[in-house]
Amino acid sequence: MIAPFDLVLRSSQVMLPEGPRSATVCVAGGRIVEILPYESAATSAIGDGARPEGGMVGEDLGDLALLPGMVDTHVHINEPGRTEWEGFATATRAAAAGGVTTIVDMPLNSIPPTTSVDALTIKQAAATGQCHVDVGFWGGVVPDNRDDLVALHEAGVFGFKAFLIDSGVPEFPPVGRATLEAAMRAVDALFVIHAEDPSIVRTAFASSAYRDFLESRPPAAEDSAIALAIEAARATGARAHILHLSSATALPALRAARDGGVRVTVESCPHYLTIDADTIPDGATAFKCCPPIRDAANQDRLWQGLAEGDIDIVVSDHSPSTADLKRLDTGDFAAAWGGIASLQLGLPLVWTAASARGHSLSDVVRWMARRPADLVGLPHKGRIEVGADADLVAFDPTAVLTVDPARLAHRNPVTPYAGQELRGVVRRTWLRGVAVDGVTPRGRFLRRDGA
Repeated sequence: MIAPFDLVLRSSQVMLPEGPRSATVCVAGGRIVEILPYESAATSAIGDGARPEGGMVGEDLGDLALLPGMVDTHVHINEPGRTEWEGFATATRAAAAGGVTTIVDMPLNSIPPTTSVDALTIKQAAATGQCHVDVGFWGGVVPDNRDDLVALHEAGVFGFKAFLIDSGVPEFPPVGRATLEAAMRAVDALFVIHAEDPSIVRTAFASSAYRDFLESRPPAAEDSAIALAIEAARATGARAHILHLSSATALPALRAARDGGVRVTVESCPHYLTIDADTIPDGATAFKCCPPIRDAANQDRLWQGLAEGDIDIVVSDHSPSTADLKRLDTGDFAAAWGGIASLQLGLPLVWTAASARGHSLSDVVRWMARRPADLVGLPHKGRIEVGADADLVAFDPTAVLTVDPARLAHRNPVTPYAGQELRGVVRRTWLRGVAVDGVTPRGRFLRRDGA
């Protein structure tokens, strides 16, 4: 007698919290309800997409790895207001194609930015009926919205983003230490911080030379701003999270802060872990991001920090724009929008580089699924265990993917990875036990309180 499961998947490589093993994952009501041996009564009816009596879907994935859905806590969807840059439909379709089943949307570059409950309501209305994966939202800290923070947090945002430098859009101005600390005292929340010191960053002059842009944003700018964020967290007892770390020279200060009891976590991104400055051609503005991609020696130290636990998670910082804003025609790094779109490619990018450095697929899952979920308080996401959402990914870790911009689901398929051969292909993605088809949106809004 087969239990009334909705979905049964078995694989020789199920990525469980304790490591990979052959297993059968059983789903009912959108949740994982049992994890059984590879050969079990539940697999007796499994065939090629078989539908036994009762409506269960069963499938043997063979040597395809079964992963939990990735959790990307750093995504700029830009809708409403700049929907021509990206949008909920295109971003979440790209996420599912890349094995990402949960995203948390940044409070900019949408108009209005998510700095009040009214703005959150407007954004959620724009997203309604469009999402192919589950979506949560960050709030924002700007100079004049301290009185909005408590209500915004109670409305379910996962925390608050602050810029210590010009954000690039006028409706989301930066804050200084006093404003950041006041916000940290106003609400018990997670504060995620773009850390670059504007007093050290030099205004880039018109140039197609990547080296000129790189030198305008030196490691010292990150190091100084990270020190400010650490001191603000120490003074207030707040949780601080450093976004998109590119400067490995900041790692000793971050480790010392944590050893001293400061509640600070750190992320890095696929572009910092897979591209080095010396390989970026002049005029190739698709590679521009802030902070910038640095040299190979710095990249090696980032990988060391990731391996040793000094970097907690890897997320995309998916920050697309229209092609004209990337100034591909002139190659002017000073004028180009600073952002890289990689939501669909993050998993194969990181797996390609990680496997070459001797890391396992379990490591990648920990960095890109479980730990990001834990960071934002989603214990039912990013893991294959009983009780978790059945957000699952069939992944071929040995297949080769050649990046074709025309096949990306991002609204503007501009990518620095065009033509690159990557290791690992997402074959199928399930959201709460239902295969994502890219046609029918089944994503839900997520709240900080787990609802």
